[in-house]
Amino acid sequence: MIEFARLASVQESECYENTPQGVRTKHPRIEEIIMFAQKCNYHKLGIAFCTGLEYEAKLLTRILESHGFEVVSVRCKVGAVPKEKIGVLPEEKIGGPEKWESMCNPISQAMILNAENVDLAIMLGLCVGHNTLFIKYCQRPVTVLAVKDRVTGHNPLAALYLSSSYYRRLMKD
Repeated sequence: MIEFARLASVQESECYENTPQGVRTKHPRIEEIIMFAQKCNYHKLGIAFCTGLEYEAKLLTRILESHGFEVVSVRCKVGAVPKEKIGVLPEEKIGGPEKWESMCNPISQAMILNAENVDLAIMLGLCVGHNTLFIKYCQRPVTVLAVKDRVTGHNPLAALYLSSSYYRRLMKD
């Protein structure tokens, strides 16, 4: 664990550079994940992704494979289990009572990546709550590439930055 922490600290420092104008950043998060996985001598990476980010998951897979990683990906709807199976009422479904919907299945995503013995699991856009279950059940090291925020283009910090103006409703008086 100490070596893992050391490598994480080295990775952090390598993402900055000192210039005459001050410290600046050098690498986007995806590049940091690649560099860190290489430092840890990881070869097999897992992606647990939201179906709504399928395109991004394909891009991520192509990028990781281009760096020599073996990639296993699992979408959230794995198993196609109906939402009613976990007690979701018809009127609680996104598409309405008449629409068939499969539940997100983060526990199965975690179990599949565990069974595949990935070196590192990367979360890509799992829902709030589903991400928590994934982290709880994944027995592999986990990192996050992106979180889901349907309103802000998956940039939840935008709402924080705008909390004194457009999103002031976030702050209780």
